[in-house]
Amino acid sequence: MPPLLRRLAALFAIVGCLVACTVALLTVSSVSARALLSRPIPGDVELTQFGIALCIALCLPWAQLHGSNIIVDFFTQKAGETTRRRLDAFGALLLSAMVGVLAWRTAVGALSVRDAFETTMILGLPMWITYAVLAPGLALTSVIALVQVKLHLQGRAPHPELLP
Repeated sequence: MPPLLRRLAALFAIVGCLVACTVALLTVSSVSARALLSRPIPGDVELTQFGIALCIALCLPWAQLHGSNIIVDFFTQKAGETTRRRLDAFGALLLSAMVGVLAWRTAVGALSVRDAFETTMILGLPMWITYAVLAPGLALTSVIALVQVKLHLQGRAPHPELLP
């Protein structure tokens, strides 16, 4: 895997984890304020939804890089190495296409929502930002999966850390 993609995936994952920690602190603060002061943090649900979606999108490239997605190999356990590599390449290609389309449509959706001046209900935050920040993580996941297609077809392990 090219070092640039590894570094970007790591950076995205770190930022995603920081976002998840921030959401956790926000949730604890809001629940505590609700319990102690009868006043939750306004817009906490909006911010939590946005933060967790961002966290997932940012952590997807790291998960794909390390083969942390679900693989059902029940039917291919007895298949030859070449057959498994080709099937893995095909699966990575399908994933790359799907996540690439998601990145593209998310970016297009962000522009559409921006042009419509949509905002969140409680805080009045521009909704287009929510969509726009998801696209880079999805796009990077697509690129990583595409590189993995090439590695599978070349007979190189796309996840060397998973080898026995």
